[in-house]
Formats: sequence, C-alpha cells, structure tokens
Amino acid sequence: MNMKKNLLVAAVLAAMPCAALAAESGPWTFRFGAHVVQPKSNNGSLAGGALKSDVDDNWRPTLSLEYMLTPNLGVDLLAALPFSHDVKLNGVKAASVKQLPPTLGVNWYFNPGGTVNPFVGVGLNYTRFFSIDEKGPLAGTRVSLDDSFGAAAHIGIDFAISPRWGVTVDARWMDIDTKVKVDGARVGTVAIDPLAFGVSAAYHF
Repeated sequence: MNMKKNLLVAAVLAAMPCAALAAESGPWTFRFGAHVVQPKSNNGSLAGGALKSDVDDNWRPTLSLEYMLTPNLGVDLLAALPFSHDVKLNGVKAASVKQLPPTLGVNWYFNPGGTVNPFVGVGLNYTRFFSIDEKGPLAGTRVSLDDSFGAAAHIGIDFAISPRWGVTVDARWMDIDTKVKVDGARVGTVAIDPLAFGVSAAYHF
C-alpha cells in the first residue's frame, strides 16, 4: 500500500511543472533578439548579363509575436528594424538600399511543454525596398526596386528557462526577388533569397 501511495505522490509531483506552466503562461509568445540576413552568393545579372550583382549581409534587432492555436501549432509574425545592404555590380559598389521583410507563418512544435522544443514552419514573406542611394557606376541615375512576395521556411529550437522565459535559436529562408529599374527602364531581376538566422529572448504570456 505504501508503495502505491509513494508512486501516486511521485506522479503528482512529476505533473506539477506542466500544470504550473499551463497556469502561469498563456497562448502568446513575444520574442526580441537579433538576426543576420545573408543573401545567397549569386544574386543574378543585369543589363542582359553584362553586370553581375552581389548583395552583402546585414544584421538588425528583430521582434516577433506568436499565438499558439494548439500546444503544437502556432501562428507568428516577424518584424525588424530596416536592414541595410550594399549592392555591387561587377565587384564595384553601386548602391545601398534598405528593406523591411515582415513574414507571417505557422510553426509546428514537436515537444510542447518540454525544456527543449524544436519546431519547423512555413509562411509568406513581403519585402519592401526603400531609401536607395545610388553610387559609383549608378551615380546620377534613379534606381527603383519592386516589392517582393514569396514563400518562407522556418526552423528552430526553443529552450525553456522558466515557465515564462526562454531562448529561441532559429533560421529562416525567404524567397525574395525584385525587379530593377534604372531611370524607369527595366534592366533585370535581383534574386536575394536570403537565410536569416539569429537568437532571441522569448517571453510567454
């Protein structure tokens, strides 16, 4: 009888952390951290192949808000301060541009309530380009970049520190292509398709 009582007490104690987690945190998670946007190495060519384009890396503080529809399924929105990239044509710096890449997606969590909780996700990215500063071979011209809509993929791991606080390490791939115009004439398409990776503090409420 004592053994059965001890087993019952042990089971209750083992369930307490999960019950506390459910009681102390709600369906929302707010994350704040920093991410590096790393465009792919070959960004395409312009002017009929005469100009090879290269877009450099940049990092910025990021924010995201996620709502858990179920313990396994969440919907999240990523936002950030504007990223700034230098653009080279045939190795010569030709412009700098800022961009905002808000991304809406759904994530699937494999171990909800666990200390280590990996996840994968898919979504839709919208990227707006602005504040273009023409330099070098493009000085004196007017360059415009079309906004981009494309698919996005997400992978990461949540590490729980307490019922309300955690750390998220993640990476996102985004399909970002933009049509380029110089003085109103289309000269080609730049395929950025970056990998964004970073770390964030996570607050559950």
